[in-house]
Amino acid sequence: MGLLDEKVALVSGAGPGLGRDIALALGREGATVAVAARTEKKVRALAAEVEARGARALAVQLDITDPDSCRSAVAEVVAAFGRLDVLVDNAFHDGDHTRFLDADLDRWRHTMEVNLFGTLQLTQVAARQMADQGDGRVVVINSMSAVRIRPRFGAYTASKAALAAATKVLAAELGEHGVRVNGVHPGYIWGDSVEMYFDHLARKKGITPEEQYREVAAETALGYLPPSAEIAEAVVF
Repeated sequence: MGLLDEKVALVSGAGPGLGRDIALALGREGATVAVAARTEKKVRALAAEVEARGARALAVQLDITDPDSCRSAVAEVVAAFGRLDVLVDNAFHDGDHTRFLDADLDRWRHTMEVNLFGTLQLTQVAARQMADQGDGRVVVINSMSAVRIRPRFGAYTASKAALAAATKVLAAELGEHGVRVNGVHPGYIWGDSVEMYFDHLARKKGITPEEQYREVAAETALGYLPPSAEIAEAVVF
């Protein structure tokens, strides 16, 4: 018996990495999982992987910056399964990594459009469905960047900090409808993209990639950087 038997979940940004691991973890615990992203080929492949492990799945095309796409995605899930119990807001844009004085603020607006307003408009549609049901869960994937300020991450940091505040507002307002809202704020998640980034930093510093890893991992309580599968377990909880 799984923790999420008979529940229906929708995961946005369900591509490789964290989105995939969240979808697989939800399915392992008995949920029916709708995997949603812009690329149809990717979500179909992930839905097939979820099903191959024994859970029901649905592939959904979704652009969270398009209100009609958000409405269609939730409607498709409800039409297929009769309800929506869990939304995991995982889709994001990582910004342009430019210092503020050199930044094109239209690019900041685009990052904000995805990470804040895109997330909110998908959540609003899903939360209305959950409120009608009298129960639901929203998990917003945020980032350490919301509280840990670093140069060149201005667009991403600003959008995630705004999203963190908005998440608290949603929790305060949606609780009366039986809908719980929580944010998950990972630090570095060990995987291919972080490994390549650390290799780049190591070359700039003239140190080994292993030394770069140890330098960053030493800032954490356990002295290592978790893979995305571990973050997925926090989402399930």
